[in-house]
Amino acid sequence: MTYVHPTILLIDDHNDVREALEELLRLDGYTVESASNGREALTKLYGGLRPCVILMDLMMPVMTGYEFRQEQMRDAELSAIPIIVYSGITDVRENARQLAATAYADKPVDPDHLMALVRQHCLK
Repeated sequence: MTYVHPTILLIDDHNDVREALEELLRLDGYTVESASNGREALTKLYGGLRPCVILMDLMMPVMTGYEFRQEQMRDAELSAIPIIVYSGITDVRENARQLAATAYADKPVDPDHLMALVRQHCLK
């Protein structure tokens, strides 16, 4: 059986975090598209990008994860893309629930936990 690793959209404003997560995902065979804020991510999605999952920090400049999620949910096709939120804020679980996120992770992100969440949505 052959597994295909589709594209993941990673949204984080911290270059070091984004680069580390990109490397982790790529080492596991995934293609990664990244954005430094929600507005940049929406531009990619409106341009045709259809990732198997979106990994997103909640606190970002320009457009926060909360604002991004509101916009994403307004589009029927985009709202079907699963989203995994991660953050260092207090009670990320409750915030993820309010955003109807598929899953969540606390920052600093446990790489094994994050990869398990990604694999649930991206192995075809």
